Amino acid sequence: MPETLDSSSSVSPAGVIKAAGLVFGDIGTSPIYTLSAIFLLLPATPSNIFGIISLIIWTLITLVFIEYTYLAMGLSRKGEGGTIVLREILIPLLKSGNSVAFISLITIFGVSLMIGDGVITPAITILSAVEGIRLIPGFETTATFILIVIASLITIFLFTFQRKGSERVAWAFGPVMVVWFSVLALSGLISLASDLSLLAAINPLTGLTFLAENGLAGFIILSSVFLCATGGEALYADMGHLGREPIIRAWHLVFIALVLNYMGQGVYLLHNSGTKNILFEMVYSQSSLLYIPFLILSLAATVIASQAMISGIFSVVYQGITTRMMPLMKIDYTSTHLRSQIYIDVVNWALMGAVILMMFLFRESFNLAAAYGLAVSGTMTITGIFITWIYLKREQYWKMLLGVGLLAIDAVFLASNIFKIPHGGYWSLLIAAVPLGIILIYVNGQRRLGERMTPVEFHEFLDRFSAVYPTITRIQGTALFFARDFRKVPPYIPRIMFSQNIMYQENVIVSIIRTDNPFGSSWGYTREITPGLSILEINLGYMELVNIEAIFTEAGVDEKAIFYGMEEIIASRFVWRIFSVIKKLAPSIVQFYQLPPEKIHGVVTRIEL
Repeated sequence: MPETLDSSSSVSPAGVIKAAGLVFGDIGTSPIYTLSAIFLLLPATPSNIFGIISLIIWTLITLVFIEYTYLAMGLSRKGEGGTIVLREILIPLLKSGNSVAFISLITIFGVSLMIGDGVITPAITILSAVEGIRLIPGFETTATFILIVIASLITIFLFTFQRKGSERVAWAFGPVMVVWFSVLALSGLISLASDLSLLAAINPLTGLTFLAENGLAGFIILSSVFLCATGGEALYADMGHLGREPIIRAWHLVFIALVLNYMGQGVYLLHNSGTKNILFEMVYSQSSLLYIPFLILSLAATVIASQAMISGIFSVVYQGITTRMMPLMKIDYTSTHLRSQIYIDVVNWALMGAVILMMFLFRESFNLAAAYGLAVSGTMTITGIFITWIYLKREQYWKMLLGVGLLAIDAVFLASNIFKIPHGGYWSLLIAAVPLGIILIYVNGQRRLGERMTPVEFHEFLDRFSAVYPTITRIQGTALFFARDFRKVPPYIPRIMFSQNIMYQENVIVSIIRTDNPFGSSWGYTREITPGLSILEINLGYMELVNIEAIFTEAGVDEKAIFYGMEEIIASRFVWRIFSVIKKLAPSIVQFYQLPPEKIHGVVTRIEL
């Protein structure tokens, strides 16, 4: 298994280019729709334009530069970042059980919101780029339905490709996005050069003055300003794949390109106040001959942005599975080189269906902008809570105070986005409610199962095994018995051994334990604790992908049969019936680790909930 890159790795141009492609697709495509969404709600007066551009610049500085690249990316586990990583850092610092429960709960909310964001992001980015077709001469009156169909076909292609693994085209992501950011910077610079007055927007007082003069209306418009920062959370979440320094170096360049482009769009809008699709109309006015190549480039950039979000959702779900927040799902590993390259079939098709549904429901990117941002602002607020709390517990008070200030800004953006709920923002909450409901039902169902399935203490099991083993006829070969922790033997093992007299010549209890670190794997094989009984304990990081069969081979285990426990749940209440369905649909632990099906035997225990 390859080593994870860390922040100390040397920063090469190739690393920076790769970061530009794999990390900044979402935030890099925000210029397509951000200003257009804002100025469909707001008159394009000079004071409004100056104020909005100032707010955009300082949103990028505070939320992305300071919160993520400085504070959040200073916190990691073996170079890994993300909401679950922050939880794993914070929990050991807490003494109160109530605090741990609170942290676990808001982690679940954060994961659910990110999945909700994973539906809206591809929908708005792809649809907004496709709408640029209307600026091509002869296509001005293209029906909205046709645009939605084109966007849906691109979406279907994107999700169908997931099974093959994005590693096959990952090499092209970086160069394409470098071209994209270069074009954004150049087009913005050309426009800005014609009117340098907009440089005044760099002054933060310009944005604050806009808010003061517009009162409640200015506060509500912050929810659309926030669109410029969507995708900023990817800097931290993807840190383990690329290392801290390449991402930060790439962000410096991306930030310059974004600011130049937003300022260029502002200048264009100053002189063309009736503009609807600002970025595309600005580029068309600069060079109509290069417009179609730019449109194709924008479509490629939106596909890359969507790909990054889909891969991120797969990673989040995998973390949820391995930290036992989510039920097991079938995982396919699409790369032998990159840990991040996994494919989860049920998540892929559910996301695709939801994305296409959003496109047909909202019909235009402007309408989608009304739903977009709520989930991201919620995720950023949770990140702000975590990093402030961690720095408080570490007694790094000046960073803690900075975190408090940023958390206040996060809270303001979140409050502003709440106003989107009646206008489509409720869809973000409805989408997030699905994984939230599944997680809460699964976690509580597993807890109730544990209460009803009393494990056997290992020393008691060992005494009985030692007494029974010499007295019964044994089956030739080696059998493996899966247990979460061999110290607490699950009841199915003594039942089949002692009640049903199924005992092999060699019996190995296999425990797979997820550690607090994101990556790393180790195993220990204790042979013949007593004649006929051995223990194989495997320790894996909570994001580690591993070939369990390879470990068996390395340990010299040649299994004839593999046993695992499974539950048949008899439920009287509706919520536990849902839990029963989740358990039936979820693959077993041995299926999750892709062990040979011809050797697998599930042992059923009937339980009433």
